[in-house]
Amino acid sequence: MRYPSLVGGTLRRRYKRFLADVQLDDGREVVAHCPNTGSMRAVNVPGCRVWLAPSDNPQRKLAWTWELIELPEPEGGVALASVHTGRTNRIVAEALQAQRIAALAGAGSWQAEARVEGSRLDFRRPGTSGIDTFVEVKQVTLRETDGYGYFPDAVSERGRRHLEALASLAARGHRAVLLFCVAHEGIADVAPADHLDPAYGETLRRVAGQGVEVLAHGVRVARGAAAVPEDISLAAALPVRLHGV
Repeated sequence: MRYPSLVGGTLRRRYKRFLADVQLDDGREVVAHCPNTGSMRAVNVPGCRVWLAPSDNPQRKLAWTWELIELPEPEGGVALASVHTGRTNRIVAEALQAQRIAALAGAGSWQAEARVEGSRLDFRRPGTSGIDTFVEVKQVTLRETDGYGYFPDAVSERGRRHLEALASLAARGHRAVLLFCVAHEGIADVAPADHLDPAYGETLRRVAGQGVEVLAHGVRVARGAAAVPEDISLAAALPVRLHGV
């Protein structure tokens, strides 16, 4: 997925869930839209460098959208993390259509937003003999101080409902997949965040034992001139540690 021309700045604060104050590299102070309704635990770090997408749409209330943040690495350097949860499904959709997810490669076209039993899952691929493949995508950006990646970053009743929907599909013979899109370059594996939402971890382990497949893939951010991020795509598969780290 190619970004529009991004502009760098420094995060001052995120507030009211959808707003962020940013000082651009040219000194201007702007208010950016924060396209992330979650807690943003460990990625809402004032003082870090961020990347914004500008818009010239006169219908928009805010001319800037917060896309990425650069987070310090323990041994030096930075890791990019995507804060824009709306980008995640597009990244995965491109990878699915291009057959770049080996575990999900195969014949058939993917359809977005499948409604099943009161829930909406992200992708569905019709199969033969009425056996379909369903995929629910979750963005992972939480890296705790122990260096590991976790999901969710807060209590997620909606996330548990998605797991139950996947388990119901698996029980009926469909292929049901939970895919963690790890949108943080510094995360090398994923575990359920039992310390934040123990019910989610318990449910995830149970449905995994009932036939729900659990996958994780990282992302790759390509930079262009002056190290400006230009493109983000799904990268290699990562380990999922269902029983913690």
